[in-house]
Amino acid sequence: MKADRIRKKDILEYHESGRPGKIEVIPTKPSNSQRDLSIAYSPGVAEPCLEIQKDPANAYRYTAKGNLVAVISNGTAVLGLGNIGAMASKPVMEGKSVLFKVFADIDSFDIELDTTDPVRFVETVKTIAPTFGGINLEDISAPDCFYIEKRLRDELDIPVMHDDQHGTAIISGAALLNALELAKKKIGKVKVVFNGAGPSAISCARLFISLGVKPSNLLMVDSKGVINDNRENLSEEKQEFSRKTNLKNLAGAIKEADVFVGLSRADILTQDMVKTMAKKPIVFALANPNPEISYENAMSSRKDIIMATGRSDHPNQVNNVLGFPFIFRGALDVRATSINEEMKLAAVNAIAQLAKEPVPEIVNLAYNKANLSFGEKYIIPKPFDPRLISTVAPAIAKAAMDSGVAKSPIENWDKYEEELLNRLGRDDKFIRIAMQKAKEHVQRVVFAEGDHFKVLKAAQICSEEGLLHPILLGHTDDIEAKIEEYQLEFDEYTIVDPRNEKETAEVYAQHYFAKRQRKGVTLFEARKLMRQRNYFGTMMVELNDADSFITGQTVKYSTGVKPLFEILGKEEHITKVAGMYIMLSKRGPLFFADTTINEEPTTEDIVKIARNVAEAVRRINLKPKIALLSYSNFGSHKGATPTKMHEATLRLKEIHPELVVDGEMQANFALDNNLLEEVFPFSDLVGNRPNIFIFPDLGASNIAYKMLQGFGSAEAIGPMLIGLKKSAHVLQMGSSVREIVNIATMAAVDAQTRKRDA
Repeated sequence: MKADRIRKKDILEYHESGRPGKIEVIPTKPSNSQRDLSIAYSPGVAEPCLEIQKDPANAYRYTAKGNLVAVISNGTAVLGLGNIGAMASKPVMEGKSVLFKVFADIDSFDIELDTTDPVRFVETVKTIAPTFGGINLEDISAPDCFYIEKRLRDELDIPVMHDDQHGTAIISGAALLNALELAKKKIGKVKVVFNGAGPSAISCARLFISLGVKPSNLLMVDSKGVINDNRENLSEEKQEFSRKTNLKNLAGAIKEADVFVGLSRADILTQDMVKTMAKKPIVFALANPNPEISYENAMSSRKDIIMATGRSDHPNQVNNVLGFPFIFRGALDVRATSINEEMKLAAVNAIAQLAKEPVPEIVNLAYNKANLSFGEKYIIPKPFDPRLISTVAPAIAKAAMDSGVAKSPIENWDKYEEELLNRLGRDDKFIRIAMQKAKEHVQRVVFAEGDHFKVLKAAQICSEEGLLHPILLGHTDDIEAKIEEYQLEFDEYTIVDPRNEKETAEVYAQHYFAKRQRKGVTLFEARKLMRQRNYFGTMMVELNDADSFITGQTVKYSTGVKPLFEILGKEEHITKVAGMYIMLSKRGPLFFADTTINEEPTTEDIVKIARNVAEAVRRINLKPKIALLSYSNFGSHKGATPTKMHEATLRLKEIHPELVVDGEMQANFALDNNLLEEVFPFSDLVGNRPNIFIFPDLGASNIAYKMLQGFGSAEAIGPMLIGLKKSAHVLQMGSSVREIVNIATMAAVDAQTRKRDA
């Protein structure tokens, strides 16, 4: 998806809808009773205040300081927008705060300072610094950014980093090390040319020299040409990179260069220039959104090139999100007093090394690669790699300890790594990964209610994101009129009106008649049914005219399910179809079943449902770990429900010994592994937190997922139908646009994996 294809209206609606903005503050302690409030505030709060007065370090024990970063800007150099001012930069800073939370579980306040005076900026930050465990400077123009960062680093005893400088430097440094290794070149001998002399370029050049590039082998080019000793009125930072040379422009500087780093503007580097570079050239064209040379032009200019850009739609994306969340995570966890050079180099090496490690299946899943591995198209990790937090953060923490800036050293590294993995859930990026996978092989998804606004809006989003090709069922004139009315613009879509597809409808009717003629269906009835969208759309999937089918927005669940059962039928070896909800929680995706189909499942039904859900979870490359739920724990209560779930557990263990499964158990023990280990240490789920929860009946499961959804504890995706021969799913009536997008994404992934496994 191209960034410029996201509609202005959609962007503004996203920021405005519900609670305006992108962040909120949530209490971390109970606050329901008068006693709670008396402890949280007056008079009880005096006690931690006095403890902090005795020893300021106690602020890390009794307040949020140790996990709180300030994202601070004056809006003078906002990426792509320039000097837009402090207030206008607030959405960007809120967004940066979101990234801190999403990727590293770091809380953040965005602070916009209405001043262009660097001295006043510094004094203001120093004044508020006691609130925070770290300071992330953002979007501050040069040369003020250099002055501000240096003073704050020198005068504060908490980590300070200007991400625009050091984030890009760290990620491109990791890419450089690996690219040089692949090109079989020594860092001390390569000639490097920078195009751009802003904060990012200056910081990158400094870091490259720290990594081993010889200063004499590094040239920097700005808008006026090569920075050399003949130039006058150079800033202090540019003087650092002034060289004795007669070269005047990029074309001359780049001849026989081994490395090009662009941090400037689009289309400044030509194919002819690339052709003049040394053998096995390394080109980092990092201007956003459009690089100094397009990926296609660079790669076609010569065959021996290794290339990176700032874009996600090409290999080797240099993305700051690979660095800053985890750098601050490690720095905060050891209470580092700064982010020093040793820590930056540690981040470089950790990121570089991670790219050489075997890639986990969840990353291959995200990018639909079976064998993603270290090489010219993979020199740095992907942003979705869940190992980043447990790789980069410990490297930072260790470097802080080794360099003497850590006030709270880590003693148990295994425990620390486990804590990092559990902060966000080991599979916290589930829906993002699913969306990435959907884009790799676009599937044709049929929407039965193609003339409904929410369905149309969801289809538009899916189309623009490149998640799927929507096929909209309904009257052509009605759909096109609504597209125009609501100003919906699709990249690609297809409208199909079953009433006008007479030849196709006849083929479908004949096929349906052949399947159902011994079940009371006449050819006349078959033809009549094929005029209905739910039957026509299902038959499109049955006969491979589409890959998946979605209905249910305006019809009862039972009505939507009926054609699926009649036409698609069950997978081989499947005797029980079930409904599954994916609950996106902080601890990762949780799979609930059966939520829609089987009202009072028997013991054997429970076994079949659990087995089918486990297989569905395997298909998306996650290990199934199953808890069978009841109001009883391992025989503590007698009754029909505990007995059913107990017997189902025994049966599953007998016929599927490879499964991690246990029960019957209460939900609180299934969710709290520490509690489970304390009370029932014998359970097979101790140390194996379950991700699949099988309920004893439809009422329990339906209530559970809707309560979680209603409380805002988890986002629900579904229901997903488990056990059908082909991909088809029925929405809950009145689903939101977001819910439709999510289930459509999963439908596309479902269709992909079925083709893969066929």
